[in-house]
Amino acid sequence: MKNRIRRVLAASMAFVFSMVLAGGLTFAASKSAPANKINLNTASAQQLAQLPGVGEKMATRIIEYRQKSGGFKSAKELLNVQGIGEKNFRKLEPHVTLGGAAKSASK
Repeated sequence: MKNRIRRVLAASMAFVFSMVLAGGLTFAASKSAPANKINLNTASAQQLAQLPGVGEKMATRIIEYRQKSGGFKSAKELLNVQGIGEKNFRKLEPHVTLGGAAKSASK
């Protein structure tokens, strides 16, 4: 009887844990896009991390690329950043700018 209770309890805890984990992953995957376009040439890592599919590490790589290349001349240059392929670029392109009237810029 005690073994059965332990198995049911263990199965219940495993189910709850998996639901919590799945909920966290869903939340991370459904990060909403920023309200304004993000300027690739002036944005901080925190601002870049607001972009869909961009976390802290990717934001750091974008800034490193920006510093090494002297700034982005085209949004398509994001493809030169390690970890950004065509699929990620298509998600990012509508949310980035290189300058102009968009608000996004303090470091």
